Amino acid sequence: MSEKSKNKEVILKGIAASPGVAHGKAFVYLQARLDVPCYEIKNGVEAEMERLEQAILETREQITEVKNKIAASLGEGEARIFDAHLLVLEDAALIEEVSNEVRNSGKNVEYCYNNVAERYISFFSSMEDDYLKERVSDIQDVSSRLLKNLLGHHKVGIGELAENSIIVSEDITPSDAADLDRNKLLAFITDGGGQTSHSVIMARSLRIPAVVGLHDATSTLQTGDEIVVDGFEGLVVIHPSDERLYQYGKLAEERRQRDQLYATVLPGPGVTTDGESLLLMANVEGAHEMDAVRSMHADGIGLFRTEGIFLRHHGYPSEDTQYMEYSAVAEASHGQPVIIRTLDIGGDKTLEANAEDESFMGLRAIRFCLENRDIFKTQLRAILRASAHGNLKLMYPMISGLDELRRANEILAEVKDELRSEGKFFDEAIEVGAMVEVPSAATIIDLLARDTDFLSIGTNDLIQYLMAVDRLNDRVAHLYEPTHPAVLRTLKAIIEGGQKVGTPVSICGEIAGDPIYASLLLGMGAHSLSLTPAMLPEVKYFICNMSAADARALVTEVLALEDPVEILERLRAFHGTVCQSFPAA
Repeated sequence: MSEKSKNKEVILKGIAASPGVAHGKAFVYLQARLDVPCYEIKNGVEAEMERLEQAILETREQITEVKNKIAASLGEGEARIFDAHLLVLEDAALIEEVSNEVRNSGKNVEYCYNNVAERYISFFSSMEDDYLKERVSDIQDVSSRLLKNLLGHHKVGIGELAENSIIVSEDITPSDAADLDRNKLLAFITDGGGQTSHSVIMARSLRIPAVVGLHDATSTLQTGDEIVVDGFEGLVVIHPSDERLYQYGKLAEERRQRDQLYATVLPGPGVTTDGESLLLMANVEGAHEMDAVRSMHADGIGLFRTEGIFLRHHGYPSEDTQYMEYSAVAEASHGQPVIIRTLDIGGDKTLEANAEDESFMGLRAIRFCLENRDIFKTQLRAILRASAHGNLKLMYPMISGLDELRRANEILAEVKDELRSEGKFFDEAIEVGAMVEVPSAATIIDLLARDTDFLSIGTNDLIQYLMAVDRLNDRVAHLYEPTHPAVLRTLKAIIEGGQKVGTPVSICGEIAGDPIYASLLLGMGAHSLSLTPAMLPEVKYFICNMSAADARALVTEVLALEDPVEILERLRAFHGTVCQSFPAA
């Protein structure tokens, strides 16, 4: 009897975070909590703060070294993750709190720093804003590194891996990920985590599979266990059978052939077999991504996230700094449209929001900008000036009603008047749109469509607000259902509301990059999709091989169904029918 036959196959179900399949040995990595001592200081507050200052200098050097390492191997985009770490490390408010705690308590600085960091972690963990909640890992990573330096523990990271390793951990911090030997790492799986965590971003950049939200993988698996990670379906197979390995081997070969097939449609437009077009645009955070956008033959930029610029420049970048960033993307687009979303962040101390308000649904995005006119006007000035260099469009996030839209446009009109009086050029006819992300906007779509040049549905937020589900909470993530009838009816109503007055409606969010939903969105009449550049070939291939008439019939069919699972199965069946030319499994 073989050793493999003695072990029963076990399947764990998690959240698919980065696509692909990997087969290798598990390496269980448990991040042990630091034992932080507590004692009365003898040499005074100044001596303790000098120790902290030295530890900060040492930590800054380490983070900079890691950043340079990532920049060399993955590019500047991924390396900017560590700009956020430097912001946390050098945060003046945090350091001041530590100083006050040392002075008031008379305790050692590492004990006080740990207390302050834990308060920050608890505060951010309670946030409702997905992006900011995920930044808890930044604080944990930086505080752990700094405390180790204060305590004289200089070993940081996972260290040497055996060949063909699959990391199994409670979570993977950016520092952990940077220290990994990527020639040996095949995949990783975690107990917790969400689809927007830094570790998942790194996995996608490395093009390695990842499954998160497994709850108890670290307690179920042992180092050396043979496992298969299925990043497509969110599965981890422990002690896979020969039959299972054969199936996944065929899947890997099939995927390789499919990728080659997808690439054949890239140079051409996204046009259905019966002649209807669907623009496929890219999501970006800066000019450093434009080479990838061009290589995928995108139809422009459907979502330029500007908050990354604010984070990279330690708070509020100047008008000229923003202008250079926006102009670089405009010029690199060579006349193609670039939709710039105004600042979509708020509620954290970096942006000086009200720290007493922990409801980030009430303070982020356009609401934050309307309460901070100077910040908003600086960004609008930079965007307008950059519009002289390309086909820029302006989009407000999280619009919930006409009042917010009109107040934003009033400020925009003020900025235009100021620029004219200064003799500065900008596109006088720049188009202005809004994101539809909250149910209130969806229900007055006729009013918003009338007062905008275009609309973009932010499906990630819209779905979670409709369903009252935090999609990053792995305990309720299964309730986040894009195929729920309420979601489908809302999407259709928004698109039709735009069509009635001739306002184009685009789709961004996770479903825009999932080919399973392309037929649905096309059939509903979406004007364009905005997605991660890496997913564009697969979605375009599907578009080019389907009939728009069949897609409309599919929409009619699924809108009559009641079960989200049944609807998803029907969408998958349609996808399978369209893609019959794929290599046989």
